Amino acid sequence: MILHILNRPPSSSLTYREALASMGPEDRLLLIEDGVLGALPSQVRHFESVTGRLFALREDLAARGLDGHCDAAVQVVDVDGFVQLTEEADKTVSWS
Repeated sequence: MILHILNRPPSSSLTYREALASMGPEDRLLLIEDGVLGALPSQVRHFESVTGRLFALREDLAARGLDGHCDAAVQVVDVDGFVQLTEEADKTVSWS
């Protein structure tokens, strides 16, 4: 399993398309920094192909005043959860 880390939202970059195209069926996607904007109900449709494997970093949501505003399809993790995801992955790939 590969953990893909995306720091840009779909509204300002098409990088998410490259990330999704390279993902395998077991891979996971973590939204960080401004990428957490993709966890909002108005943006999450871009990530339908990874339902159940989509995560957002709680600290980045909180820093942007978005804590509690994620779509229900997004699993919110804190820094410890981020570490756990990286430990479970064979490798990580950062997209920016």
